[in-house]
Amino acid sequence: MKPSEHMKNGLISRLEQQQQERKRPRKTMYIAASLVIAAGIGLAGPTIWQQINSPAAPAQVAQVDPGTGITIPKVELPDPDSEVKASMLALVVYEGNVYTQSATRIDAADAAALLGDKLGTTTGGINEWSSKDAYTELASNIGVTDIYTVKGYDSGFLIMSYSEIDGQIFADLYEHTNGITVNSGADLIGKLNLEGRIASAQWESFDSWNNGQQQYAPLAGGEVLDNFVTALQAAKPLAAEPLMDQGIYESEDRKIIYLELEDKAQVQLVLFGQGLVRYGNAPVFFEVESGAFQALWDSMTP
Repeated sequence: MKPSEHMKNGLISRLEQQQQERKRPRKTMYIAASLVIAAGIGLAGPTIWQQINSPAAPAQVAQVDPGTGITIPKVELPDPDSEVKASMLALVVYEGNVYTQSATRIDAADAAALLGDKLGTTTGGINEWSSKDAYTELASNIGVTDIYTVKGYDSGFLIMSYSEIDGQIFADLYEHTNGITVNSGADLIGKLNLEGRIASAQWESFDSWNNGQQQYAPLAGGEVLDNFVTALQAAKPLAAEPLMDQGIYESEDRKIIYLELEDKAQVQLVLFGQGLVRYGNAPVFFEVESGAFQALWDSMTP
């Protein structure tokens, strides 16, 4: 089936927008990546919004369940009567769950090698005015494109959109990180299967990241990195909201690490000087064993 001009133009426009976002200086605006969350919403149909330009906007809130870990509820739209300014995150509905654009990236040239089984083709049409009834299987706000499993990953966590138009490949990863309970790093970051699969690693200072300078330095591998990744599996989850209320993002005591895996997937983790790690926009931090964390932290010097 030959894609329509509308679909082609939409995909090209989306790719160009993503490229610009990745090049844009990333000033400190953490609320821009948060999701509005509410518990007990079922599928959470009209629920995926990206908060922008509003420090008072409600953030994604994890719930602490004593003895069972941290629960990340289903997502819900902000109150339409509020004055919160918002734009939708890229999303796909699969098996009754909402998958949002992943914090893990794959370059178009490497995407084909990760294609698993075809799950179907999305329908477009979801927007900020859509009702919950619109969130049917493979509904999306990314237009009409094919969806696949990703080789080496659980489809309950990660899926891929993939299209080839006039020889140009358009591919994105989508992850399911809401409506889950996290007892340790293994329940979230562990799903990326980092152990034994890191091909190369780099790190970036907060100053470089914050000013969009992209000044990357090699991150030593070996035992220090291996021990950190192992400790990350067992890391204790902490709800993000209290830490954010306490001003964790007001400090510049941060470093960003970039891990390229053997399959070319690119994983970004943010390390905080307090011994904490965060992946993507999930409202949870991970407290890593101090020895393993500090050894890696100290290895990252200008």
